Amino acid sequence: MIDSWFNDDVQRILAHHPVAVFIDASGDAEFLLNTLPDHCIIHKTGSDLEELEAKYRIEKALQAEPDSGQKFLVYTQRTKDDLKFVREYCETHGVIEIRYLQNYIKDKVHQTLNLNINLPQSELVAAAKVSVGKDKSYWFDLSHKGVSEIFDLEKELLPFVHAPDTFASSHYDAQIRETFYRQVNTLLGQEYMDKPPTTLASEVVNAMLDGLASNACDKTLWSVYTGWLDSNTYASSFPDYLRRYSAQGGALNGVDIWHVHPDHPFRQVDEQWLKVVGEQLASNTLDKRLLDKLKQRHHSKQAQALGIRFWADLLTLLNVDSGLMNSLGSLSDCIDYYKANFSSLDTAIRNLYTEFLNQPELLEPFQTRYKELVTIFMDKWFRYFDQYQENQTGTLQRIIDQNTGKKIAVIVGDAVAYEVTEQIALQVKGQFKLTRDAILADYPSETENNMSHIYMDNGSIVAVQGQREKYLTEQNAGNTTIDYLRLDEVNDQARAGQVLICTYKDIDDLGDKIDHKALKFFPGAIAFVAEKVSQLLNSGYNKVYLISDHGFVLTGMLSEADKIVVKPTGEHYIDERFVRTAVQQPDLTSQFIERTRDYNEFSYLYFAQTMNPFKTPGTYGFSHGGLAPQELITPYFCWEKEADDIGELAVSIANKSDLSGVAGDYYQIKLEPEAAEDNLFTGERKVVMVFFAGKQQVNTSDIITIRNDDSAVVKEYSFSGYDEIEVQLLDASTKQHLDRATVKRNNDRDLGGLL
Repeated sequence: MIDSWFNDDVQRILAHHPVAVFIDASGDAEFLLNTLPDHCIIHKTGSDLEELEAKYRIEKALQAEPDSGQKFLVYTQRTKDDLKFVREYCETHGVIEIRYLQNYIKDKVHQTLNLNINLPQSELVAAAKVSVGKDKSYWFDLSHKGVSEIFDLEKELLPFVHAPDTFASSHYDAQIRETFYRQVNTLLGQEYMDKPPTTLASEVVNAMLDGLASNACDKTLWSVYTGWLDSNTYASSFPDYLRRYSAQGGALNGVDIWHVHPDHPFRQVDEQWLKVVGEQLASNTLDKRLLDKLKQRHHSKQAQALGIRFWADLLTLLNVDSGLMNSLGSLSDCIDYYKANFSSLDTAIRNLYTEFLNQPELLEPFQTRYKELVTIFMDKWFRYFDQYQENQTGTLQRIIDQNTGKKIAVIVGDAVAYEVTEQIALQVKGQFKLTRDAILADYPSETENNMSHIYMDNGSIVAVQGQREKYLTEQNAGNTTIDYLRLDEVNDQARAGQVLICTYKDIDDLGDKIDHKALKFFPGAIAFVAEKVSQLLNSGYNKVYLISDHGFVLTGMLSEADKIVVKPTGEHYIDERFVRTAVQQPDLTSQFIERTRDYNEFSYLYFAQTMNPFKTPGTYGFSHGGLAPQELITPYFCWEKEADDIGELAVSIANKSDLSGVAGDYYQIKLEPEAAEDNLFTGERKVVMVFFAGKQQVNTSDIITIRNDDSAVVKEYSFSGYDEIEVQLLDASTKQHLDRATVKRNNDRDLGGLL
């Protein structure tokens, strides 16, 4: 606020005179020059020669432009008696003389606010410098609370600890910097010593972390902590401080782990909690009171910011009511229960494997808990498995048939399990209607078999993806145009086909190649697919489906006893999740589910009724091919824009019949608004036309405005050497697909009736 007082003093002179003199005998008030408006020209003088130069430049400027309204301020630290060439300005114009800044401050505070400020000189000067840009409440707080209010440490400490070497020097001069350091030391309860700023910053952070470890954190330091983790600007510096503190032991040695602050940043404490909970779970002595502590930790914003998010997964495992599974009375009940309940357990264990697979002592009790729940559910699943009927065959054809005339996209995932799709759905951005359903996959649940069923409705098994796509294209020839892309090739560009099929194989490829190590890539894969769903919906597709050939199971930590050993006779193939044989195996029939299925030289399939794998060469972890619900219940999710044309003017291509045989090099497109008797529709709609030859975009129209009182808007275009062009009419803003037409050129010559 001192800047306002000083500027008022200066303006009282400059309102009537072009020049004012500012005498700052102590030199403490020089900082006030930075608060003056830019139009005031400052001349600093410290000698007779500098005074003479300043007077010359001022007089020259005033003579050259006497009516310009220019204002000048002469700054000096010489006394009035010592001035020579600018002394007359003091007498004829005006002077502001501050011999002792602390007195000037006290006088101003008393005159304007009727307050008495009693602080040592250095602290009062520092307070004045900090007051620049602040209002009178700053001085009221300073008057009542003392020196602690000079700096708002809740705001100043965070940028300081983030970059201690540069913060203080870039914000404060030496005098105010020392005052700042003194106030920080007072906060820490220690005497001031001149020390490197990095040392002081570390002391601040250590005091904060000590307080969190003992659940007695100072409120100012608590504010710094929460602001730090919530800051995009400063959050990057926290992990290094935390690593150094943890490496040194800090206050964590011997601490009561259940007494630390619930929003603490110490992952090692979380892991100690996890160990205790695991031990109690294993001994069936779980203290329910601990669940309240864990729930509180789960909801901690600070823990979330630090990436400590596994408590949600743990609570999911601990809170399952297995009694619900006992009431399942049919396969349909099991399917519904899996979608609504058990799939979240699969997500939980996948996340826990990702976090702790390299810490088996922590993970084992929770894996055991998961497998116990799997056993209960699988007992019901296989009790009713004779009711199982796959409905995967011809999935893509059904989707196409159900969406005649609509522009849709289908993401065909490989091993994008139902539970993974639920996580994708949580990350899709945009206001879209989501319909969740499931498809029951054929078995064995492996890519060659299931992809063939998705693309082909005749039951054939085809190994080559291109042949599957060819079959689907031929089945829809003349009715529906289909584009095929990898999902990573999707962009904002419009596509010619009514249907876009995007393949996504990353999850299966990673799982097959590196097993459990692939789990760390799942969050990125989930975010990627969610982003593509939104992108497709915002690129003109009315609906986006996500389906998958099969899911997967995670076998986690395995002992040799967990692996199922079989020794079939005759020609056979042992997969991690199924066994193929050429002849029936009586010894296996009683132990496993047997199915007849001809495939190459094999005729029989055998499946285990558990998640345990058959013993095979190689690694274990991520697998599929079996009959577990995780492998067979696959996603059938559909996102669509919810009636975003309600209230919009309907527009269509009105002359489609005229476009099937156009003579010449030019053709016309007639766009018409649909008549409506009510007032639901807006007065106009902006549209754009996109032109395709083959499947390549060859042209885009300008934005066309259609009004509801227009009879028609006619636009003419050239064939540009093409004989057939498809025109797609889109909403210019939302890219919603409105209509389409095919334009064909008639190349027959007009023979003038000679034939």
